[in-house]
Amino acid sequence: MALQGWRFFGVSATIIIYIGGVLFLSMNNIPGSHPKRTRIERFAEFSSFHSPRFPMPSRKMTIRWCRDLKYLNRELPNYTDYKAGDYYTALPSDASANLQLQGIAPSPMLTALASFPGSGNTWLRYLLQQATGILTGSIYKDYGLLKTGFPAENVCNSSVLLVKTHEWGAKAWAPFSKAILLVRDPEKAIIAEFNRQSGGHIGFASPDRYKRTKGKYWQQFVSNKLKGWELMNLSWARNFTGSIKVVFYDDLVQHTERELRHILEFLEYPVNEQLLRCALVRKEGIFRRKKRLLSFDPYTDAMRAELVARRRIVYGMLGRYD
Repeated sequence: MALQGWRFFGVSATIIIYIGGVLFLSMNNIPGSHPKRTRIERFAEFSSFHSPRFPMPSRKMTIRWCRDLKYLNRELPNYTDYKAGDYYTALPSDASANLQLQGIAPSPMLTALASFPGSGNTWLRYLLQQATGILTGSIYKDYGLLKTGFPAENVCNSSVLLVKTHEWGAKAWAPFSKAILLVRDPEKAIIAEFNRQSGGHIGFASPDRYKRTKGKYWQQFVSNKLKGWELMNLSWARNFTGSIKVVFYDDLVQHTERELRHILEFLEYPVNEQLLRCALVRKEGIFRRKKRLLSFDPYTDAMRAELVARRRIVYGMLGRYD
């Protein structure tokens, strides 16, 4: 009898625990019975994007646009297969050959936003999109940017306000009738590009990256990029035959409103005072890399001497002697 009693008690306890567990789980799944998690605001046109290959702003970071972004002209085709130097492939073969022979740019309204990598191109695009509500394009297709605020990546026609490029040379500027040349101090631009290649648009290179192969990797990187910085800026400044406006990154940081007004005037785009004020309030955005102080100076004395010499040449050519 005692054994049967214990068995009955065990079975009863098991049933009671099971029923209690079911009731508990059911109550917790009733809509509205528990606090809802806050939903992060996203871009209406894209789902959230995250990939370790493209270290972009975290999922909790978002852009608040001053107004919905749009194209200048949706009727124009989007040449999504455009590559630097291959603009004419988007045209009929006869027209392409004729334009190349005559040296005529196919789009008289296309403006380039030219800069050496690490010079603030993405940030300026962000500011202009905020201040105008018009999308900006690019000759590249950066999937990280495509999913986080620049849906017109790889659009290279007059449906966008301007087109990003880091290229230089006759083929690079052939499609453009106007250009904004964004120039940054090479010392900072090279480190920014080194950080981008190692940590994405807003990330950082680890200190160990500078010491890779006993510093030879960094030394070669600086040498190559400094030559590219000089060639890129001098090429556009000296040889581009269209209208060109030079914007210095430091001026854009210190005098944002003034520089944006001048840029919009150059683009012949009317200033919307309300949008401009909104852009200035939100000017930081999520695409400016935060400052980080290294515990060591990555530039040797020889590197700095070369930086100073090449900066003096380029800045002198651009009329800046400070």
